[in-house]
Amino acid sequence: MTTVTRPWLHTAIGVTVMAVLLFPIYWMVNASLQPNGATIETTWLPLSPDLSGYRTALAEQGGNLLTSLLVSLGSVVLSLVIAVPAAYALAQFRLPWANYVLFAVLISQMIPGIVIANALYNAYAELGLLNSIPGLILADSTAGIPFAILICRALMQSLPPAIVEAALVDGAGPVRAFVSVVLPVSRNALITAGLFTFLFTWSDFLFALTLTTTEDVRPVTLGIYNYLGAYVADWSSVMATAVLASIPAVILLVIAQKYVAAGVTGGAVK
Repeated sequence: MTTVTRPWLHTAIGVTVMAVLLFPIYWMVNASLQPNGATIETTWLPLSPDLSGYRTALAEQGGNLLTSLLVSLGSVVLSLVIAVPAAYALAQFRLPWANYVLFAVLISQMIPGIVIANALYNAYAELGLLNSIPGLILADSTAGIPFAILICRALMQSLPPAIVEAALVDGAGPVRAFVSVVLPVSRNALITAGLFTFLFTWSDFLFALTLTTTEDVRPVTLGIYNYLGAYVADWSSVMATAVLASIPAVILLVIAQKYVAAGVTGGAVK
C-alpha cells in the first residue's frame, strides 16, 4: 500500500502555523495604528490608521532607541575584536590548554545573568561606570564574546593551514596573514557572531535595569518597561515603540540570513 502525499495539506498546515506565530506581530502593528490606542476597542483591521502613536513614541523614546543602537554597535565591535583573535588562536595554534579555555567559555555561558549584573554593579559603582554607554557595552559583551568565540572557532578550525602558510611564504607577517587571509575567509562566521551579539544587546533588559539608575542613559527595553506605567491607557504609543524597536532586528535578519545559515554550518563538514 503506497502512501499518497498531499502537498496542499502540508502547505495548509505550514500556513496555519505561520499565521499563529506571526499574529502577535500583526496585532502589535495593528494596535500601533489605532487612533484611540485602547486595545479593548482595537478592530481587526486598521481601517482608519493614525500615526500619532509613532509621533509620541519618537518624541518620548527616540533617545532611548539611539542609546540602544550605540550600545549594540559598540558591543558588536568589542566582542569581535576580542573574540575573533581568541577563536583563531584556539583553532589553529597547538595550545595544550585550549580545551580548558573552551570549557571555561562554555561554563561562562551557564552563569545566570543576574549574578553577573549584581557583581558588575558593585564594580561599576567604584569605577564610575554606572549610567554610562561604555559600561553597558562592557556588560553586554559578556554574552557576545563567548558566543562569538564558539562560532568563529568552529569555522576557523576547518580552514586549511596551507592558505596561511602561503601568505607567510609570500612575506606577510602573522598579523597581516590573519587580517588579509583569515578574516575574509571567515566572513560568514563574523557576520553571524556580530548579528547575534547585536540581537543579544538590543534585547537586553537585565543589565539595563541593574546598571542604569537615571534617565540620562536608558536603552529602549527599559524605556518600554517604564513607558507602560506612564502610558498604560495609550497602547498605540506603547505598541508603536515596540514596532520601532523591532525594525532594526528584522532588517538585520533579512539582510544577513544567508550569511547566518552559512556561518552556523561553517566548520560542520571539513
